[in-house]
Amino acid sequence: MTFASRIQRPLLVAITAIGLSLPAVCSARAETSAWVDNVGGRMRLVALAPDKQGKIRAGLQIEPKAGWITYWREPGNSGIPPQITIAPETGVTLDGIGYPIPKHIADGKVDDIGYDAPVTLPLTLSAKPGTQEIKAQAFIGICKDICVPFQADFSVSLPAAAQSQPEDKAILDAADARLPEAPSSKFKVNKHALSEDMKELTLRITLPEIGDTTPEVIVAGPSGYVFAKRLMSKRDGTTLTTTIAIGKLPKNYDIHGKSWSALIIDGSRAIEAPLVFE
Repeated sequence: MTFASRIQRPLLVAITAIGLSLPAVCSARAETSAWVDNVGGRMRLVALAPDKQGKIRAGLQIEPKAGWITYWREPGNSGIPPQITIAPETGVTLDGIGYPIPKHIADGKVDDIGYDAPVTLPLTLSAKPGTQEIKAQAFIGICKDICVPFQADFSVSLPAAAQSQPEDKAILDAADARLPEAPSSKFKVNKHALSEDMKELTLRITLPEIGDTTPEVIVAGPSGYVFAKRLMSKRDGTTLTTTIAIGKLPKNYDIHGKSWSALIIDGSRAIEAPLVFE
């Protein structure tokens, strides 16, 4: 299935109205913010002290309620990708967001890429000398029968550099452990080729171990487009050959010089590899 823009415009109007009718979100001054609640779950911000270079390890903790899901950076056909904004007046900037290994959630009603259990998105921040506070806003989609926009504001006081934060560090360490691995000689995309009509993408992949299960392959194309429908997959030892259906692309899309990515999930291990088209 082709996952393009997650929300059709009529649905966006409807769910925005729902989102605006929710109680106002709250903020808290603490080393870890208070939880902010929503009809479908809750979230909070966790942060450690800046290191000597001013780098801050942080994370957005999201806990969907049972039966609800939230989304990966390319969410699928009807959801909202996470958005995090840092108030610049605090002297903090957002350098990057990490995305733990997601699930392809398909049950006949939905076809999404996301998380149906608690997840922490690792954040890398930079702080100017003397920074004492992070002010941030998170905007995510959280969905069950409908998608509800969930927005929360956080104000977190940064702890002293020498202050121990074992619980917060454990949360962030666990989140980092769930990130995809970097490609290596034992787990990589060896070859990729897009058909002339741009309807099929074939990949040849080296897997880390011999097995008999079929790995999940999720291809993130242009921003807002993700593809996961397998037309063919064959696993032979540590070699996987698979063809992914490429559905609708942007009008007059020129693939030359573009770079996509492929997320390959093999059991508990995964990599995200770039796919460059010359």
